[in-house]
Amino acid sequence: MKRKRKILITGGAGFIGSSLAERLIRDKENYVIIIDNLSTGHIDKIIRPVSDNWHFIKCDVNNYKEIAEVMFSYRFDYVFHYAAVVGVQRTLANPILVLKDLDGIRNIIDLSKNTGVKRIYYSSSSEVYGEPVEYPQNEDTTPLNSRLPYAIVKTAGGAFLRSYHQEYDLEYTIFRFFNTYGPKQNKDFVVSRFIINCLLNRNITIYGDGLQTRTFCYIDDNVEACSNAFCNDRFINDVVNIGSDVEITILDLAKIIIKITGAKSEIVHTDPLKEGDMRRRVPDISKMKTLINRPLITIEDGLLKILKEGLFELRC
Repeated sequence: MKRKRKILITGGAGFIGSSLAERLIRDKENYVIIIDNLSTGHIDKIIRPVSDNWHFIKCDVNNYKEIAEVMFSYRFDYVFHYAAVVGVQRTLANPILVLKDLDGIRNIIDLSKNTGVKRIYYSSSSEVYGEPVEYPQNEDTTPLNSRLPYAIVKTAGGAFLRSYHQEYDLEYTIFRFFNTYGPKQNKDFVVSRFIINCLLNRNITIYGDGLQTRTFCYIDDNVEACSNAFCNDRFINDVVNIGSDVEITILDLAKIIIKITGAKSEIVHTDPLKEGDMRRRVPDISKMKTLINRPLITIEDGLLKILKEGLFELRC
């Protein structure tokens, strides 16, 4: 009988981690261990299929003893390290907490080296590019110039992975996520916050003039690209931007959500953020497009999917 692939997902009760877990659990050749300290994740985000090929463990990756017990017990083949403090406001308000994620990165990489892990998949962020000096932001040519603790930690994680590959031949793939959104995203993020306000007919608050641009990647596109990279052994020891290449201003995003929800909400402008709110961000997704053999989901279609399924924050 063929042995199942043992896969660890850290941060697996979070928005993207739980969505990835659902997809990997569907493949009965995988045995998936999901861990999360539940500081921002939620156990109910993990869809509970009638299946015996997954298990949840409450665990803090920043605590060496806790994560070591899990990794030495299971000796995983692959690790998806998605655990992190996330959210612009949360990371700006808690810089020391953000820096503690360096402990988790080091723990995961050291333990992977010592327990026979074949490859680590690491969730990095578009924040590493800072205020970009070129458009679109390319994985190989765009400088990483952010000074924010969150971005520095993500950049350091990439440096750890490259160094351990050089010294110990531990394989890695780095995913740089650009504004992923979907039904299970919490209310700290812009799309969910705007939708909740509209459904409650509350005003939408925008920092500054709202002309700063972002791209928004629906969760299904993110998960399909990342799981296909894993299943097909693509972009080993490489970096892949995961996002959309369609720019939209935050002001226009608010207007679209008001229109789709039929809300009576009005747009209110407040002072710009002192830091962390870059004027423009758009990725080069040439690599990602080779992982998905279909058009990406548009922002309008993604918003309609959320409204049809219902936001997790309003369901729980």
